[in-house]
Amino acid sequence: MQIPDWLDRQEYPFSSQFLNVDGGRMHYVDEGQGRPIVMVHGTPTWSLLYRHLIKELAGTYRCIAPDHIGFGLSDKPADWSYRPADHARNLRTLIERLELKDILLMVHDFGGPIGLSYAIEQPENVSGVVLCNTWMWSLQDDPTIRRMGQFVSGPIGKFLYMRLNFSPRVLIRSFWGDKSKLTRHIHQHYTRVFPRAPERQSTWVLARELLGSSAWYAELWQQRQQLREQPMLFLWGMRDPAFKPDALARWQEAFPHAEVVTFPDAGHFVPEEVGRALGPVVGQFCAQIPILPQG
Repeated sequence: MQIPDWLDRQEYPFSSQFLNVDGGRMHYVDEGQGRPIVMVHGTPTWSLLYRHLIKELAGTYRCIAPDHIGFGLSDKPADWSYRPADHARNLRTLIERLELKDILLMVHDFGGPIGLSYAIEQPENVSGVVLCNTWMWSLQDDPTIRRMGQFVSGPIGKFLYMRLNFSPRVLIRSFWGDKSKLTRHIHQHYTRVFPRAPERQSTWVLARELLGSSAWYAELWQQRQQLREQPMLFLWGMRDPAFKPDALARWQEAFPHAEVVTFPDAGHFVPEEVGRALGPVVGQFCAQIPILPQG
């Protein structure tokens, strides 16, 4: 899509880059120089989610934040799969085409399994991981997620997502910690990237794939030991109604060496809700990570 005229260039002052991947043209931000930090969003967000961090870190790091196909300023074809495993393949294409080495990986929401699948496949190229309110296991046993997944897979759920733009209009506000801090201006930057029903296929498919891709998530979780050498930082919004503190506890049990920072007043969208204050936290963590040998 063309760069829209409603995009606030003070909020999002970055140059737009594009790469042809499976499904169409992927939009991404590539700001700064130095060690690359690849920031992977989930649904129904896009690279806008990481704008505060990019502004804070681009003076020291090369910040790369793609928009998955179907999201943000990337193409939104009506006939692509939009399954998380396919998004993961596109992310790998981006990393390989840009020849990124010694990557620091930051993931949120669906960006967790999408981004961490690369870290599992190529652990020698990922030097550290930052996780925000995400998962990497089958959600079949979570009654809340199971009910949600079953509902959105039906005709009413599809109608809400496709016709009423339910995911960005309703779920973003519902999953916010302090809703008074979600301004109408910023909220519109998440709703207006899905202007018409055919362009909302991506949000509906990922909602359906909370359960539909369970086997893929379970396979990733079985390979979690591939990540045991990477330094990890967990940034967790404690008022998230989707991924609650018990999800954080599951991560901590699997990776007891990880650093943990919690935000009592934040909900699901930590990079957006905490804003620029997150920059020093992430920057300090990344600065401690040794550079990987290249060979």
